[in-house]
Amino acid sequence: MNAFSEILALVTIVLVSWPVLAGATEMPAVGSVAPDFTLPAHDGSKVQLSALHGTWVVLYFYPKDKTPGCTLEAHNFAKDQPEYTKRKAVVLGVSVDSVDSHKEFCAQEGLTFRLLADTNKKVAAAYGSLNNLVVAKLAARHTFIIDPQGKIARVFADVKPAVHSREVLAALDALGATGK
Repeated sequence: MNAFSEILALVTIVLVSWPVLAGATEMPAVGSVAPDFTLPAHDGSKVQLSALHGTWVVLYFYPKDKTPGCTLEAHNFAKDQPEYTKRKAVVLGVSVDSVDSHKEFCAQEGLTFRLLADTNKKVAAAYGSLNNLVVAKLAARHTFIIDPQGKIARVFADVKPAVHSREVLAALDALGATGK
């Protein structure tokens, strides 16, 4: 990445955090059926949300691969994978970056869960998680916990990357996702 690209990525992340610039689509409400989708993953597989019924799903949207906040958030989800496994929960990261970008990001950072490429931006829009910036459309930093029946159980709209994985684990515990 050259210096201009790094600066543009950082400026974009700052702009994404401004709620004024968020997309107009509303996020699905707690208790509603999670919008189904099929997206390609960095590992070459296709992930269909409805095929994961019977499992807790942590669906987190993030703005951009290889940026500081997104890398920190991804590292924490990767570090906590054994805890998610105990709770029978699958973590899926979604951004509008390409499959190739996700492959590089996972290889570079040693990520152990699937990143999904929403290049047409339809899934981020369906979840009210698409920021329309002047120069680009990026996923907003939102997370949805989807219960084993495919319903939205919890929504996180104000995500702080450094502590978010722990917040999600606590929410899974409160929701009864013990995996026992």
